[in-house]
Amino acid sequence: MALLTHKNCETMKKIKFILYNLLICISMISCNKKNNIKITGTIYKQGITTYQYGTHVINNYALRSNSIDLDLYIDSAITVVGDKIDGYPVNGGPDY
Repeated sequence: MALLTHKNCETMKKIKFILYNLLICISMISCNKKNNIKITGTIYKQGITTYQYGTHVINNYALRSNSIDLDLYIDSAITVVGDKIDGYPVNGGPDY
């Protein structure tokens, strides 16, 4: 049976510290791999479409928001930051 010496304890602490930081880095990288997008252009009201998703469009992206009234920005040049929704485009529609 091996005895833990002070030197062995310090080595174990260093290994735990490195593994802990590696875990944090991996978590941050995986969190940042969401479908974050940033689009600059003019926003338009969508109207009737065949693909039936989104309320507004900008640069071939369909948009929706539960927190911002996109109607306030119609015909305005803006930058939109958000998350791309998996599974789109469908039925020949734009990204969403």
